[in-house]
Amino acid sequence: EVQLVESGGGLVQAGGSLKLSCAGSGFRSDAYAIGWFRQAPGKEREGVSYWSRFHGTTYYADSVKGRFAISSDDAETTVYLQMNNLKPEDTAVYFCAAGYSVLVWADQDEYDYWGQGTQVTVSS
Repeated sequence: EVQLVESGGGLVQAGGSLKLSCAGSGFRSDAYAIGWFRQAPGKEREGVSYWSRFHGTTYYADSVKGRFAISSDDAETTVYLQMNNLKPEDTAVYFCAAGYSVLVWADQDEYDYWGQGTQVTVSS
């Protein structure tokens, strides 16, 4: 069974940085993808970034392009989301998710496994 554990959230001032981690285990093959999503209070969950373990492809939401960067460790078991120049509107619970057949990266229904989420709060 795939397990995902996020960490690295916290409180930061606007303009600051945080680095989220998503530690994954239990994958049955390398043909999976990791997506980062976020959900702010009263809003729908939205896709933030994507990384394909098999292809190395990455995607970003327009709202975070140029500020966020997704990467993995050498063993490709942990996926990171480096968040720079954070804004108050980035405040949300951030989730990582994994799927084996992700065709539309920002569609949460494409992912089969989810972490518990980590809170990111950006103060103005």
